[in-house]
Amino acid sequence: MITMEHVSKWYGDFQVLTDCSTQVAKGDVVVVCGPSGSGKSTLIKTVNGLEPFQKGRITVDGIAVGEPATNMSKLRSRIGMVFQNFELFPHLSIRENLTLAQIKVLGRSKDEAIERGLKYLDRVGLIAQKDKFPGQLSGGQQQRVAIARALSMDPIAMLFDEPTSALDPEMINEVLDVMVGLAQDGMTMMVVTHEMGFAKKVANRVIFMDKGSIVEDCTKDEFFGTTRSDRARDFLAKIIH
Repeated sequence: MITMEHVSKWYGDFQVLTDCSTQVAKGDVVVVCGPSGSGKSTLIKTVNGLEPFQKGRITVDGIAVGEPATNMSKLRSRIGMVFQNFELFPHLSIRENLTLAQIKVLGRSKDEAIERGLKYLDRVGLIAQKDKFPGQLSGGQQQRVAIARALSMDPIAMLFDEPTSALDPEMINEVLDVMVGLAQDGMTMMVVTHEMGFAKKVANRVIFMDKGSIVEDCTKDEFFGTTRSDRARDFLAKIIH
């Protein structure tokens, strides 16, 4: 589904990704972890072209990312993206947040978009909130709405960029529970997170990054077992109590 081959990226003279290669098969759940500033968020944002890259090649479902002939808007519409800070439109109701992109990007009728959006709002347990505005919801509820919005676009894969890091501790599980359900349903997912409990529960693979490089790319059993680098071992020692 997603292939990255020798991807490198610079911000000016600063290299933020160095020779990164990995593959994500259909139905895989890949957790991307590592210390702050290691390039995790940048890595997944190159997958849908939100971050350009200077060297290497990325393909999503056989389509080359970032090449002049590629319709990036169309490609992005097929890859769900859930951000750290929800990115809901504050002046639109929850229902309108769920339907806007479906109508504008996919060309769906208003009725079809509403039906689709409310289906996924119900799935994340928030159908009763459909007429409220984002500011009237908790952070955990807003993030669940953001997931429902992404799902309503019928994505072939989902990217999550630290989806729980802006949440109060008591709200984290309500978001993770939705993500676990998606994983169990076979959604292809790349998830940047420090939630190692989530990784242990549903990940097929773990990518560990440090200083812009992929240091480990292995099964979760290997990652949480003994065959890992000193850098990964130090990272886990700090975040697992």
